[in-house]
Amino acid sequence: MARPFRWTPTAMPLRALLYRRPTEPQAIEVYFDRAVYLIRLRRHRQARRYTLRIQAATREVILTMPPRGSLKEARGFADKHGGWIAARLKRLPEAAPFAHGSELPLRGLGHRIVHRPNSRGTVWTERDGNGARLLCVAGDGPHLARRVGDFLKREAKRDLEAASRDHAGQIGAAIKRISVRDQNSRWGSCSTTGVLSFSWRLILAPPFVLQYLAAHEVAHLIEMNHSRRFWRLLKRLCPDMQRAKIWLDVHGTDLHRYGETEDGAHLPRSLRGRKFNNRDF
Repeated sequence: MARPFRWTPTAMPLRALLYRRPTEPQAIEVYFDRAVYLIRLRRHRQARRYTLRIQAATREVILTMPPRGSLKEARGFADKHGGWIAARLKRLPEAAPFAHGSELPLRGLGHRIVHRPNSRGTVWTERDGNGARLLCVAGDGPHLARRVGDFLKREAKRDLEAASRDHAGQIGAAIKRISVRDQNSRWGSCSTTGVLSFSWRLILAPPFVLQYLAAHEVAHLIEMNHSRRFWRLLKRLCPDMQRAKIWLDVHGTDLHRYGETEDGAHLPRSLRGRKFNNRDF
């Protein structure tokens, strides 16, 4: 993975600006090779230099500024590295919105979304005459994406509930609650109070990957660390863990592209509606 660019500002204002000024924009635009890229600005009190990074899950470009950094220097830093931004974004997989005719993996198996506006029900799976897997969606067209998303979240929670409670029963651990969200930075988490949280996107991966993540978080109920004891316990719960880790390293980022739209819906609400070249995000 490429290291982010870093640069220490040469000129700093006299007063530290720990938070964004009221008049400071939330984002700036960078022009490179006839394309426009939206860059979100973020001040951090512990930052000592300017850094650029790209969140693969959201395709968002973030420029972190030191407390005393200036907007002028931030713009110069972003402009200087426009080629790096363009190259990194182009390497990310293209968005795959939930729409009629689109393909998505369900438990690792490809399904084609088919809109059935006159059918009863909500979302279900079936096979067509050639044996191809379909994900059928009833109702009005504008609600199709939401219905697919809700269906996937329900299926994810059902599978993760079953896997987590099975693993917990093997080691006598107690689970307080299991939640499913759209987490960008991690696939799962475990709190000290026994609450497990997972990314719903695990339902898009093969079952052995979901089983591994469930076992991983359940193991944290006993070992709230990544010590040797933790890995021994996880190996006992999930002997196939190395295979799952390799799969996530290779294919994990790709799972975040499903459900993304081309109108900026993957961006933070504060940045949606801004005009930029959608083709490059």
